[in-house]
Amino acid sequence: MTEINLDNKSVRELNEKLQSASSGDKFSVTNTGGKHAVSVGLISAVNVDINGHVGYYCAGMNQQAKIKINGNAGPGLAENMMSGEVRVTGNASQYAAATAHGGLLVIEGDASSRCGISMKGVNIVVGGNIGHMSAFMAQSGCLVVCGDAGDALGDSIYETKIYVRGKVKSLGADCIEKEMRDEHQKELKQLLKQSRMSYGVDEFRRYGSARKLYNFDIDQVDDY
Repeated sequence: MTEINLDNKSVRELNEKLQSASSGDKFSVTNTGGKHAVSVGLISAVNVDINGHVGYYCAGMNQQAKIKINGNAGPGLAENMMSGEVRVTGNASQYAAATAHGGLLVIEGDASSRCGISMKGVNIVVGGNIGHMSAFMAQSGCLVVCGDAGDALGDSIYETKIYVRGKVKSLGADCIEKEMRDEHQKELKQLLKQSRMSYGVDEFRRYGSARKLYNFDIDQVDDY
């Protein structure tokens, strides 16, 4: 385990070290002090424990790495993530995993607004609540919410599947509640197991696209 102290090293030096590491290497990052862009652009299967709170864009563009943040994360967590796993033991601010293409993001606490905006294949599991406009224009992947969801969930959604255990304040345009079939229960069970969330699949409801906004229709202009 290699320890990197951000009191002694810059974020640039940290990221250069992590980006050049070999698969299987392990790192511990200390004294983060809410710094921005910590552990971004990793391209190999390294393990990184970040001990403390982080600011904007932590773990952005991640590929293959397994990153654990023992604290809270600011806006843009795991933005454009491609693969690997990112876990936050605390809360995450707005637009977590925006435009992310793959991998698994686990937020053990709450997520703020626009969680999973324009997600493109990532799987996101939130142990607590999520804010308004989450999964806006979400294209593919899964968003699992073990708590409650805010206003306009899934607005203008494409084919992302949303599973919510708690209450939904309101659904966005073209998002509806859908049947929970066997394949969805199997998928949800696997995601809960991967993220170490101990809830039963029968506690969740599924939401997704009504597919009415795929093509513009003047008779539905008020829905846009």
